[in-house]
Amino acid sequence: MKKLTAIMLTAAMIASLSACGTKAETKTLTGTGKGYGGDVTVTVTMEGTKITKVEAKGDKETQGIGSNAITQLPAKFVEKNSADVDVVAGATVSSRGLIYAVKNALDPKANPWPIVDNTKPGEVTADTIFHGLGFSNVARTGPGKDDTDTQVWSLNNVYADVLFDKDGKILYSYIDQLEVASPNYDGAGMPHLSGWPGQGGYNFDENHDEKVDGKTTDTDDNFKAEVALWKTKRQRGAEYKVGISTWQDQMNSFQKMFVGMTIAEIEAWNKKFTSDRNGRPLKAGSEDAADKAKYDALTAAEKADLAEITATATISLTDAHGNIIEAIKNAYANKQQLKITEAASSGFGVSFMPRIGPGKDDTDTQVYSFNEVVVNTLFDKDGKIAYIHIDQIEVASPNYDGAGMPHFSGWPGQGGYNFDENHDEKVDGKTPDTEDNFKAEVKLWKSKRERGADYKVGISTWHEQMDAFEKLFTGKTVAEIETWFKKYTSDRNGRPLKAGSEDAADKAKYDALTAAEKADLAEVTASATMSLNDAHGNIIEAIKASFANKEPLVLKVK
Repeated sequence: MKKLTAIMLTAAMIASLSACGTKAETKTLTGTGKGYGGDVTVTVTMEGTKITKVEAKGDKETQGIGSNAITQLPAKFVEKNSADVDVVAGATVSSRGLIYAVKNALDPKANPWPIVDNTKPGEVTADTIFHGLGFSNVARTGPGKDDTDTQVWSLNNVYADVLFDKDGKILYSYIDQLEVASPNYDGAGMPHLSGWPGQGGYNFDENHDEKVDGKTTDTDDNFKAEVALWKTKRQRGAEYKVGISTWQDQMNSFQKMFVGMTIAEIEAWNKKFTSDRNGRPLKAGSEDAADKAKYDALTAAEKADLAEITATATISLTDAHGNIIEAIKNAYANKQQLKITEAASSGFGVSFMPRIGPGKDDTDTQVYSFNEVVVNTLFDKDGKIAYIHIDQIEVASPNYDGAGMPHFSGWPGQGGYNFDENHDEKVDGKTPDTEDNFKAEVKLWKSKRERGADYKVGISTWHEQMDAFEKLFTGKTVAEIETWFKKYTSDRNGRPLKAGSEDAADKAKYDALTAAEKADLAEVTASATMSLNDAHGNIIEAIKASFANKEPLVLKVK
């Protein structure tokens, strides 16, 4: 009886409190998330456990796109009384930033700001692992024309660094790309090339306001300065955005998707889930009839799987901006089996070098070239190189007489360039000044390894000499490689020292070595004598870049 009375009294007390209108505690919380243009913030008003008001700010979000999330999501948070709401169509990144900001406000311990990256290192384990480095080179007409109706042109070089298992399934990939445009393209941060010196320069939109300000300086110095400023799309980082997010974020999403797939499976995915018109992933609501029909033919499950990709990646894998799939296919074609048992990180580095030369043709017209060095490195836990692979693309004006050398005649409209067609050191005329010739030249570009036995440098082929250097570098840290280079190569041309040099400085540097050091050097120069840092390409810089860019990768060969 006493127990029942107690229960009745408690109920009465609750009713009394309710009748008195006791209100739940009101509190105001703030949170931050990462939007498309920068940080987005929210102020969340709570009454007890209920969200009663949300105010959002994001001044750097794109007006009419990301700004839609700023204006539309606060009401959704209140309506659902939760941070878990649907994103605003077309403003995925801004929406996700706001969702995180509300979660940060409600539970900052579980959703900290700044965001703490707790991502575990990637793990790659197989009984047999192959590494491949592949290239794809595409010439593009565009994007568009400038305000003087002069065409914009561009070059796209894709680099694919891929690990495969014995069945051809991708275990890991790292993809980057160099895009170089004529300087009348108005996009800030775009690498430029004005053609070769002597071709008159090119229209230049200096302040990126879509109006040509004049022509670039037609000098060797401007040529060298332009190439020195080249950056890959990953190096351009947060500044380079494509649609819903940065290029690198979207490529990271595709790389994650590629894991476990063969090239054939990637090609099948691309054929089924992307537009036949532009290669971009299909999406609901397309106004293009063919795209809509292709999307509508997918099953509900396929649409759901596709939506997971398009939430973070909408760029094309095969268009004039760059053929990603072709580069991966070439990586597989170039693959070689790893002989190591483990590694702790993987690094990818590039280096770009302009060159005045080699020499002049028989009409006294200068030869020009540029060099792209690409390095993939696997490091052990102590930062020593467990595996390294180096390749390079060298592109010259077509008056260079070397057979097999990739050529570039400048942009269409610049008049073509002197051409030694039969490589007899005599100019036969000029290359055709056409769009077709431009695209044909770029399509034929090959790396120095791809040129194979045809490309000899001094005592042997380029790839045989580079193999020897890679063997030398294995087991060393990048700092130890720099020390070796400083001690054992010429300060004049970056080539390994040798006995009997007629250059006084080289001779003095060689004579200062001990007998044991000279013997060690002789082992190297028996198979490798080319430079590691000259106008042909800065190998050392690219190796350093691979270390600076390394990311955790727990690799184990069973």
